[in-house]
Amino acid sequence: AYKRFSELLPKEERENACSARVPKSQILTLPELRANPFQHRICRVFSTSDSGDDSMSFEDFLDMLSVFSDSATSDIKSHYAFRIFDFDDDGTLDRKDLEKLVNCLTGQGKESRLSNAEMDQLIRNILEESDIDKDGTINLSEFQHVVSRSPDFTRYGGLQR
Repeated sequence: AYKRFSELLPKEERENACSARVPKSQILTLPELRANPFQHRICRVFSTSDSGDDSMSFEDFLDMLSVFSDSATSDIKSHYAFRIFDFDDDGTLDRKDLEKLVNCLTGQGKESRLSNAEMDQLIRNILEESDIDKDGTINLSEFQHVVSRSPDFTRYGGLQR
């Protein structure tokens, strides 16, 4: 992990890699993130940068890799997936978060974009299936409950390399 992290740094910063921060633009060159539709949210969730530039310290990088690893538990993976899907960082998945999530998964092109009616129906179905307390949002425990019933989440739909 240290070698991968230091290789993302400019040559002159590599000997001080433990105290350096890798810019988001470099993090996005990683094969695990290059084609990931949530790449920007992943950087935002794992970055501890005070400046909001989504750069990563070595510790941030390690946290990200450990969540992506096969050895991470489904609870850990689902916790971070929830944070990544919570686009407005308010601790719940509301209709706007779910719409952004669906758009990320289906692509932003005209041919792949859902109609308003299709999107509305899909979000209603998701909430009907997942919103246990019927408050119009999905909280972390509701999300984890749904994920626990889906063994494919950690293998295919969740956070993996």
